Amino acid sequence: MRTQEQIDEIVRLLLKEYPEASCTLDYGKAYELLFSVRLAAQCTDERVNQITPALFARFPTLESFAEADVAEVEQYVHSCGFFRAKARDIVACAQALLARHGGEVPRTMEELTALPGVGRKTANLILGDVYHIPGSTVVDTHCIRLTNRMGIVDGLKDPVKIEMELRKLLPPEHSSDFCHCLVLHGRAVCDARKPACERCCVRHLCQEFSG
Repeated sequence: MRTQEQIDEIVRLLLKEYPEASCTLDYGKAYELLFSVRLAAQCTDERVNQITPALFARFPTLESFAEADVAEVEQYVHSCGFFRAKARDIVACAQALLARHGGEVPRTMEELTALPGVGRKTANLILGDVYHIPGSTVVDTHCIRLTNRMGIVDGLKDPVKIEMELRKLLPPEHSSDFCHCLVLHGRAVCDARKPACERCCVRHLCQEFSG
């Protein structure tokens, strides 16, 4: 496992490498991000961004989503995979937001994860990107892979355990942006099958790099 000094330097260098790192899902309203993240499960952000303009045009308000026929929502999200469960969750989530929260997306982990189809990863994304709450830590597949490879965490695969460990190690004010950096770095450099270590800005700090 890396020392705290090494981890701090990894954070600094990745933030420098990806200064504009942010969520790659397109949205205009908080609940649109909530629904987009649900659609992104087992699907690429690129695909979701192709689908949501028509979806959000057809259902332009939270009320229209809450009143929607699930079967019609399915038609719009069909190419995302698991479309029946996703459509059902989106409509149920819209109804819950109106019934429990006056149409506002809540700003606590407990309230967010009580919504249909919302887990800790989605909740942390909302808390970090929408409400800019320090310490919000999104653990996705890129985060799991890179934090293990680099040695920020050692052998942890459970997302919740990784989140709790990262909350201890990362500067709270940078944790959300750092997680976005990991996504970009994972896509561009630290590929799952063949990482391009020669192009990595933190290879000298990486536990797995042996060059």
